Amino acid sequence: MAPRILTLANQKGGVGKTTTAINLATALAAIGERVLIVDLDPQGNASTGLGISRTDRAVSAYDVLVGEASVPQAAIMTSVPNVAIVPSTMDLLGVELTIADQADRAFKLRNAFKDLHGLRINEQPVSYILIDCPPSLNLLTINSLVAADAVLVPLQCEFFALEGLSQLLQTIEQIRSTLNPRLSIQGVVMTMFDKRNNLSEQVLNDVRSEMGDLVYDTVIPRNVRLSEAPSYGKPALLYDLKCAGSQAYLRLATEVIRRERRLNAA
Repeated sequence: MAPRILTLANQKGGVGKTTTAINLATALAAIGERVLIVDLDPQGNASTGLGISRTDRAVSAYDVLVGEASVPQAAIMTSVPNVAIVPSTMDLLGVELTIADQADRAFKLRNAFKDLHGLRINEQPVSYILIDCPPSLNLLTINSLVAADAVLVPLQCEFFALEGLSQLLQTIEQIRSTLNPRLSIQGVVMTMFDKRNNLSEQVLNDVRSEMGDLVYDTVIPRNVRLSEAPSYGKPALLYDLKCAGSQAYLRLATEVIRRERRLNAA
C-alpha cells in the first residue's frame, strides 16, 4: 500500500511548521507508523532538529528534485525509531533555476515518489511521508502540494493568522483545480497558543468560526521545551516526553490518524 503523503505548508515563517513536522513524525512513529520526512526547506531545520549533521547530507532533497538520486538513495535513518529523513542542503536555493525551464518542473517530487521501491524502515514499507516546506509559496512548495494527498497547515495564534491563511487556501485551490485534483486539507493546527493571552483565545475562536471542523481539537501550546529540543538535535518527544508540547503532539498524531481513516473511508 502506498504511503499517505502530507505536506506541512504555510508561507509565513515562524509558525511552527518544522517543529510540527519533527514532533508529529515522532508521535506517529511512537504509535506504530513508519515515517519519512522530506526536508524541502533550504534552511534545513528539520534535518538539524533530528540530529543530521551537514557532513551526513551527501545526498539530499536537491538531488531527488533534479533527478540525480532516488528517494530511497537520499533517505537516511534518524536516531528516532521508525523515522527516516531526506535531508536538506543550501543547494535547494538554486533548484528553481535548475528546473525552471523544464515542462514537468511542478511534478518533480511527485515523480520521485513513484520510485519508493526498496525504501524500508525496519523491513516494513513507509506508511507516512511528511514534507516540510519553506516559508514561501515558491516552486518547492508547489512541488510538495502537487505530490501530496493532503495539506496540514500550522497556524500561529497571532493577529494576522487568518490573512496569511486565505492566500494559502487560494494556492491550494489553484493546485487542486489544475495540477492535483486529489489534494485535500487534512487540517489546521493552531500553534504557540498562550492561555494567559486573550489574543490567543480570540484568534483561536476566529479561526474556528472561519474554518469549522478543519481546525484540530488539539492546540499546540507555547512551550519552552519545544523551543529547546532542536538545539539538542532531538524532537521534543525524546527530549522531554512529559512536557505540555510533547503531550499535545501525541494527541495531534491520534487526531491525524483518525482523520486519515475518515478520508480513506470517504
